[in-house]
Amino acid sequence: MENRMEISLLMDHYGVLLTEKQRSIMSMYYDMDLSLSEIAENQDTSRQAIHDLIKRCIRILEDYEGKLSLMRSSQESERTKERIMMVLGESCLKDDNTLLQEIRGLLGEI
Repeated sequence: MENRMEISLLMDHYGVLLTEKQRSIMSMYYDMDLSLSEIAENQDTSRQAIHDLIKRCIRILEDYEGKLSLMRSSQESERTKERIMMVLGESCLKDDNTLLQEIRGLLGEI
């Protein structure tokens, strides 16, 4: 997974489980958009060491998601909420009973 948005979401969900140094370097690379060389200079280490640390952090974050599925669950809940809002927006076209059944069905998915 090299999608910056996905990695950012993984950091939002699991970043607190990384060490302070790992979080800092991931933030410099993904949030501040610093190059590997800039981070290496800032950390007084090699570019290769930073590259390896970032790759290791990505594997750790993906492993957490694989085991805990917090990001996937969060995204599914958001989709369900959006569908509920859409159903509520269409509610003026249906009777109350049909609307209630649809909302109960969607809430059961959360």
